[in-house]
Amino acid sequence: MMKKSILAAAVVVAAAQMIACSGSGKTPADPAVAFDAATLASVQKLVSTNADIALAAYTDSVKTAEDLKVALKAFTDAPSASTLVAAKKAWLVAREPYGQTEVYRFRGTPIDSTSYTTPNEDGPEGAINAWPLGEALIDYTKAGDDFTADQLASVDGQATTIPDGDVAAPGTTAGTNIINSAFTIDAALLETSETSGRDVLAGYHAIEFLLWGQDLNADQSADTKVNLRETGNLDGDGLLPTGGHRPVTDYTTDTYAARRITYLTVAVDKLIADLKSVRDQWVVGHAFRTAFETVADEADAKKKITEILTGMGTLSEGELAGERMQIAFSGNSQEDEHSCFSDNTHRDIWLNAEGVQNSFYGDYAGYDSTLDGVDDVTTNAVSGYGLDDLLTDLKQTQLNEKVSAALTLTEASYKSIDNEARSNGKPFDVLIQPANRNADSPVYKTIVALNAQSKVIAQAATQLGLTGTVVDPDGSACDTSKPDVACPE
Repeated sequence: MMKKSILAAAVVVAAAQMIACSGSGKTPADPAVAFDAATLASVQKLVSTNADIALAAYTDSVKTAEDLKVALKAFTDAPSASTLVAAKKAWLVAREPYGQTEVYRFRGTPIDSTSYTTPNEDGPEGAINAWPLGEALIDYTKAGDDFTADQLASVDGQATTIPDGDVAAPGTTAGTNIINSAFTIDAALLETSETSGRDVLAGYHAIEFLLWGQDLNADQSADTKVNLRETGNLDGDGLLPTGGHRPVTDYTTDTYAARRITYLTVAVDKLIADLKSVRDQWVVGHAFRTAFETVADEADAKKKITEILTGMGTLSEGELAGERMQIAFSGNSQEDEHSCFSDNTHRDIWLNAEGVQNSFYGDYAGYDSTLDGVDDVTTNAVSGYGLDDLLTDLKQTQLNEKVSAALTLTEASYKSIDNEARSNGKPFDVLIQPANRNADSPVYKTIVALNAQSKVIAQAATQLGLTGTVVDPDGSACDTSKPDVACPE
């Protein structure tokens, strides 16, 4: 999918050897980097392309979220099996560009912070993509397996006490949640989302839960053992016949149908507004983008390269390999997979890793609107100046090859996860089951590849003379060199 991803699957073994052996002394070392006028000009091109890709990906994220709103309205205006499938497809498409933006996190950009000069954690990310969701706080759920009473938190400061077993059933009040209570469903309520516990109420995953419901079992019913998971291949409509199976009657004859419709409406409107607030700060002329694109001297240049590498390195290891993969893999925890309701986690992994590639190669190919794995919407595609170009101009040949090799190895691994879901009837929650959890698993291999990738990114920072860390050591407690070892809580 990347125009500069030139190493095909046939050379993956060679790529792995290059990661291990580069710098062994067989070839001359890369020269020291001098931040002269020519280098500053190159870094200027780098940050401008990086900003162009951010604007493009967030623009596509807004567009697909607006398309999702249209599909949700069609569904809620006339709930049926077909309009529900269309709404689900729109949600899946909306994830395609957004997943590629995650590389802009962890570095003080508008998704995480309200200030560029003094970064904070007050950005809207927690209301856009935070997880795991507090699903039991939103609507009825069934406890058991790895979803138990200790997963519950509170709604708007009010304690919610729900026992193990059936948390609630449609039309009952066996446990308090937003749908079956008197809570006013508005943006202010959804804004109470927190990322420290199971009390996230907003964003993509709230909408996902309201469309799919919990992913419970293998026979598509809601009343069998919850530790049985579904398998199946991609249907002709673009949906895996897995994930949850929320009935259409939840939006027609059920007592709380109108409140679910209200929640969907409020959630998608808030999602669009939050995405626009991030997108707009990447527009040329906005104060944030102007500050980010300023490369007046060596200090500026090093700061901006550090920021880009920090997003790449921290997403690679602590967030994607650790939080999003190893926690679920080592613990066989379906509840801890990223898109656990829709079984779309294979795409989350692909897209997050692809975002790292986008930053390195200076490209953004667009997004996949047909769910066939090929980017076909290229309206906002970017082909610009990436870190690979900078390393070439700085004559960092060995380093450039080493980073490219690491990215190639990761790409082969995450594509194997995607293939297992699409072609072999094994979505992520099947791949993490004990029978499949071993060193031959593509999940295991991807975690290890991401770990190696993060190490090479850190090496790049050192070789470029940057100070500080570009792989946040606090990003995850997981030891991603050992994927089957449980992560400390």
